[in-house]
Amino acid sequence: MIWSTKNWEELTTRELFEAYKLRTDVFVVEQGCPYPEVDEHDLKSRHLFAWEGAELIAYARICPPNTVYPEASLGRIVLAKENRNKGIGRELVSRALADLKKQWPDAPVKIQAQQYLESFYASFGFETIGESYPDVMVMHVDMKLKED
Repeated sequence: MIWSTKNWEELTTRELFEAYKLRTDVFVVEQGCPYPEVDEHDLKSRHLFAWEGAELIAYARICPPNTVYPEASLGRIVLAKENRNKGIGRELVSRALADLKKQWPDAPVKIQAQQYLESFYASFGFETIGESYPDVMVMHVDMKLKED
């Protein structure tokens, strides 16, 4: 597996296509949520890819402070269906958090998590803030990373 992280300006058209395809396949088609998957936050974010040969199998968006939230954040964390439950998601989040902390070491971190993944993110030190709520037909929770 090959991992790479790039700023928007460094992305190739193929990488961008594969990221948008994977995100749309999972978040819009598989989860049945019609929403504008592509947004302006991509332009300011870093993009983490996991490749098996030419196939993109995992992706995460790493957002600087004052992009999605006042805090830094992770989002669009996604794995191709056939690559779930293999530990790749754990490595994806670990790598995304490491990159985020390298880029913005003092920034607090906030995420919007699908509620069924709440315990997964808690295992990285995230704590739920507030109540769960529906967002595009899927229940979500806001979570903040505990500060050391």
